[in-house]
Amino acid sequence: MVAMTRSLVQRMEGFGTSIFTQMSQHAARFEAVNLGQGYPDSDTPEELQQVAVRAIRDGQNQYPPARGLPLLRSAISAHQERFYGLSVDPDTEVLVTVGATEALAASVLALVEPGDEVISFDPSYDAYPAAVALAGGVHRTVMLRFGDNGFDPGDLTAAVGPRTRLIIVNNPHNPTGKVFSRSELEQIAQIARDHDLIVVCDEVYEHLTFDGFRHTPIATLPGMAERTLTISSGGKTFSATGWKVGWVHGPAELIDAVAAVKQFLTFSGAAPFQSAIAHGLGLSEAFFDDIAANLQRRRDLLAGALIGIGARVSRCQGSYFIMADVAALGVDDAVSWCADLPEAVGVAGIPVSAFCADPTTTKTLVRFAFCKDEAVLREGITRLARLGRGTEAQA
Repeated sequence: MVAMTRSLVQRMEGFGTSIFTQMSQHAARFEAVNLGQGYPDSDTPEELQQVAVRAIRDGQNQYPPARGLPLLRSAISAHQERFYGLSVDPDTEVLVTVGATEALAASVLALVEPGDEVISFDPSYDAYPAAVALAGGVHRTVMLRFGDNGFDPGDLTAAVGPRTRLIIVNNPHNPTGKVFSRSELEQIAQIARDHDLIVVCDEVYEHLTFDGFRHTPIATLPGMAERTLTISSGGKTFSATGWKVGWVHGPAELIDAVAAVKQFLTFSGAAPFQSAIAHGLGLSEAFFDDIAANLQRRRDLLAGALIGIGARVSRCQGSYFIMADVAALGVDDAVSWCADLPEAVGVAGIPVSAFCADPTTTKTLVRFAFCKDEAVLREGITRLARLGRGTEAQA
């Protein structure tokens, strides 16, 4: 028998069990309010559930087409035209995936050769560096400032080199809650055009924006539709994260490349859920506005509570998340603080360093999720209030 010297390829050795899984397990152990992992408490709208049930009963239980049900691809195309004025061919420019994470991984695997460089903005969703590592690429980062969540255009320019292939943009952004302004998107677009780069834009929080901010797809900017892959999903918008229905759209030649990889990852996703998400994408604009308004109210509740215990909160313009600097609570290591928090006060959060290539840059920052039932969120706020009273939780 041949001895096994290691069980994981070297390029993935830095990626163990995700921080989200770890903290959710820790939260469950201590019956803590889980404000760490970003899944909503509210259920999927009843009418979407009924569409999925009807699809099952009507026999949509076998493999759908590898590129996704035509019904959903057409709904995605119509949605992009309705909200953003983007003209997308549902037959050649749309690919349905098993969640946005597969869309991202398939895009990077399809377009990045070993040694190619990929830029993203830090803090960034942990699937980005993992996808780059899977492809054998090199991950470069541009830091977002805590507070206003802006970036230095000079840093982005400096990050581009002769082997740069992609820029990944998450807009609205996890974990900062940033919505990139049109001016910022124009700066990114200019660099992409100047250096002939492809932009992969993760827009899963596109309908979850606050305070009058509106999401602008980078593909709507001049000269960008032909060099952008736009990724989204139904999970966040429709509180259906377990359905894992995502998609990517862009130029036909890029979609062909991504589809060539995707077919060997999952081939296709669940057909009944695709029918239901197609229905959801056609709902009224009032439906989408209500989702954002309800989340904005919960954001304000949590932000006020964090400020009340002495934390400094960054500006959250969209997504499910808010970042807090807990240094004023006597914290100098958010990783250990978050590890202790479920037992100490019965709340779970995520250290922002888990989202960073250089964890020392965010060592006192914590991400909290506010996509919870209001009663659950208020219970979490009550527990967090103990931190403002100088309890033993300030470890």
